[in-house]
Amino acid sequence: MAHCRAEEEMEMHTKAAQILQEVRKAVVGKDEILTKTLMVILSGGHILLEDIPGVGKTTLALAFSRAMQLECKRIQFTPDILPSDVTGFTIYNKASEKFVFQPGAAMCNLLLADEINRTSSKTQSALLEAMEEGRVTVDGVTHPLPKPFIVIATQNPVGSAGTQLLPESQLDRFTVRLSMGYPAQEDEMEILRRHTGDPLAAVQPAATAQELLQMRQEAAQVYCEDSILAYIVRLTAATRETPLLKLGASPRGSLAVASLARACAYLQGRDYVVPEDIRFVFSDALSHRVLLSPQAKLSSETAQGVLRNILQTLPAPGAGSTK
Repeated sequence: MAHCRAEEEMEMHTKAAQILQEVRKAVVGKDEILTKTLMVILSGGHILLEDIPGVGKTTLALAFSRAMQLECKRIQFTPDILPSDVTGFTIYNKASEKFVFQPGAAMCNLLLADEINRTSSKTQSALLEAMEEGRVTVDGVTHPLPKPFIVIATQNPVGSAGTQLLPESQLDRFTVRLSMGYPAQEDEMEILRRHTGDPLAAVQPAATAQELLQMRQEAAQVYCEDSILAYIVRLTAATRETPLLKLGASPRGSLAVASLARACAYLQGRDYVVPEDIRFVFSDALSHRVLLSPQAKLSSETAQGVLRNILQTLPAPGAGSTK
């Protein structure tokens, strides 16, 4: 029985690697971003991609949906998008003489929320509520969202025309905030070579939605010993104590680091977390959950830089148990 289970877990781990292999056919030279995106998906979280237009944010989201055979919907957030466009609405059906629920964009497995910082606060809140609760409520009736439900939201940097900051309470709902950045010159050359049609056409299914749910269960069971958990707590506490941050990370940030570290270990074929897993995900999990102090801004510090300094300052425990 134990042998069969081990073989099944190995098969799921192989499928996770195959998902990345397929997505790489559409997204060139961004292996770390792709790996971290899959970690978030395995941890049951949501992703915020903040970057300039044209660097592949939408392609990344659509490639993952194809590789995992997820029902994907896309909504372009503009100032006139309403909360009901996200959650759905009820309409009276004359034939049945009943009110019928019309699903919104959120009724899918993977929702690509493009330019989330261009829409109204009410619409942003409707999306964030769906992300947090896994359901939508319309006219007093609750409708569960499909499982898995993943949001990959994109936003342009603040300062772009028509953008507005997401409140800290909404940013905190995203597991990570990632930035793809410009490709290296050799990667951009490869993009030009491949650009003879739809870059997503080469992406083949590597897993199903049901298999993804199984991978999530396995990743959640990865062992994290107390010394590793204490390391996460010390790191998070340091964000609340440094004078360079006026707002440190909340316990939700600690939970995000722990779940991402388990997913990181799972992708590497381990059933236990080591300090390197924490260091790999720490900055991306917390950079959008902290606020720089005036002192840090005067020194031209960045949130990522402050967090990296905390990682370098606090000693890590020894290698995790292989229990």
